[in-house]
Amino acid sequence: MFPLQRARRRTLLAGLASSLLAGCGFKLRQPARLTFGSIALTGFAARSLMAEELRRQLGAQVRVLDTPDKADVVLHALEDLRERSVVASTSTAQVREFQLRIKFHFNARTPGGRELIPRAELLVSRDLSYSETAALAKEFEAAALYGEMQSDVVAQVLRRLAAVNV
Repeated sequence: MFPLQRARRRTLLAGLASSLLAGCGFKLRQPARLTFGSIALTGFAARSLMAEELRRQLGAQVRVLDTPDKADVVLHALEDLRERSVVASTSTAQVREFQLRIKFHFNARTPGGRELIPRAELLVSRDLSYSETAALAKEFEAAALYGEMQSDVVAQVLRRLAAVNV
């Protein structure tokens, strides 16, 4: 078969596949639509990576305020932890696998004290194989995994906030 015919066949198959997916109602998940105009983040540590990403994601849709008394919704962080534990080790006590976890406890309320989201716990974990010969590379991999896990947690928080009626 000639290269030009292969290219046409691929284009035709790709077009057919995309039209089938569109015809069945498939569409990518859209970002959560928030029904309030402003939010305040409280209870976070001074340089919390979770708070920074929440500010960035929320800032695209609503105003993020520093004072909770002027906000429509107050998101209060009760616990924001990053943990690393050893899952597997060799007989010579060399670590072979870690489990990385992000634990985030929060609630949401109005400035008047009406509870919008009761205490909620989000826990995300990933396993990371480890080798002492590639320790620096594994640290970079762990940082990347923590970033992905944090994005997952933020997306879950945004979906929960989207369900709130102020």
